[in-house]
Amino acid sequence: MAVDIVMPQMGESIFEGTITKWLKKPGDKVERDEPLFEISTDKVDAEIPSPSAGVLKEIKVGEGQTVPIQTIVGVIDAADSAAASSAPAPAKPVASAPAPAKAPAAAAPPPTISRPAAPAPATAPVAASSSSSSSTSERIHSSPLVRRMAKEHGIALSTIEGTGAGGRISKQDIEAVIAAGGTPAAAPPTYSAPSPAPSSRPAPPPPSAAQGVSGGQVHVALETAVPREKMYFGNYEVQPMSPMRQRIAEHMVASKRVSAHVYSVDEIDMTKVAALRAKSKDEFEKRYETKLTFMPFFVKAAVAGLRAYPTLNASLDGTSIILHKEINVGIAVALDWGLLVPVVKNADEKNILGIQRNMNDLAERARSKKLKPEEVQESTFSITNPGVFGGLFGLPVISQPNVGILGLGAIEKRPVVINDSIAIRSMCYVTLTYDHRVVDGAIAHQFLHKVKETLENWNEPVL
Repeated sequence: MAVDIVMPQMGESIFEGTITKWLKKPGDKVERDEPLFEISTDKVDAEIPSPSAGVLKEIKVGEGQTVPIQTIVGVIDAADSAAASSAPAPAKPVASAPAPAKAPAAAAPPPTISRPAAPAPATAPVAASSSSSSSTSERIHSSPLVRRMAKEHGIALSTIEGTGAGGRISKQDIEAVIAAGGTPAAAPPTYSAPSPAPSSRPAPPPPSAAQGVSGGQVHVALETAVPREKMYFGNYEVQPMSPMRQRIAEHMVASKRVSAHVYSVDEIDMTKVAALRAKSKDEFEKRYETKLTFMPFFVKAAVAGLRAYPTLNASLDGTSIILHKEINVGIAVALDWGLLVPVVKNADEKNILGIQRNMNDLAERARSKKLKPEEVQESTFSITNPGVFGGLFGLPVISQPNVGILGLGAIEKRPVVINDSIAIRSMCYVTLTYDHRVVDGAIAHQFLHKVKETLENWNEPVL
């Protein structure tokens, strides 16, 4: 008996996914709950298990294709009727899903205009379109991401014809409209790009991609910086960006455009913490079966700073500053295929052991593609650690919609002056990137001083 394989919903606000890799090919035997294919969504990458034991009979959606949730992406020839009867119920209501599933792939590409006008600052369209977008989105099927993109660009969803299942407006639909300068794809743009000054140089190429930014406050189009003919020369190899790499690019460009990035640097004497960790790490690992790293000390110090200066534990919505009561710290995790920022929720309620275990669990599941979408959402502040790779310090980009991110440098022994004498101490540079729209320099440096003070005068036991 045939069992349908469907695109699962990986979170309440997720309505589509991209198949990045099939782990089996037609004709291969599969066991129930065995990893079958990998998907990438706006929030997280994940392995999807097989709904039944049997043989993979057909792949309907290939690698690299994005389809709505509940779309049939493949078929398994179940090992027996019992296995078939145990297939998940959601597969049945989507028998008519294949037709709409093709729509996103067939959506009209953005018009090839030479250079669309730059989008207005993020705060302007929010005020201009808040009533239109919010009232329309209540009557029209669309995801929160689509509604946010429409709001940020002053686009009325009622003017867009959805190509998703049941007329749902998909991300591709709104992207096409934004790339066309805010004009619905059904109608051709009524303007032309500004004429460049007479020159022998070729016109720059059109935008190469335009995709939404999940968790941020703007939507940007990725553009090539130089004419293509100046990029392709000599011996070269062209590698397509993975879906995760594309999203990282979109998030970073969006963050740099929307937030006024300012950087502050300080130096922390980590000698006391380093001595405590060296003394306790073996017993810590033996007692709790987990390694003790420096990161939970920095998380605790950041929590102390955020409690003292809550302006950094905030987000910005138009002209409103949202001061978060919870302290949820996003920890950047480097993967072989990109970067994820899983979140330690309610970090202010955890001790060193609780933070260490939470981080180790999140990092391990990030590397094995087992994270849930909600585990990479709702951060209120972020920490990244380039020092683990030997960097002296870095100037990180803010992870939207946060207004601050702490960067940690390598902990190294250096000569320093203490009471007019030279001593060897374990030192670490730390950097704070902050959004100057919300945070002023005085607050930023006071926050860093609190982090420094907490670490240099550490008094919390770890065992």
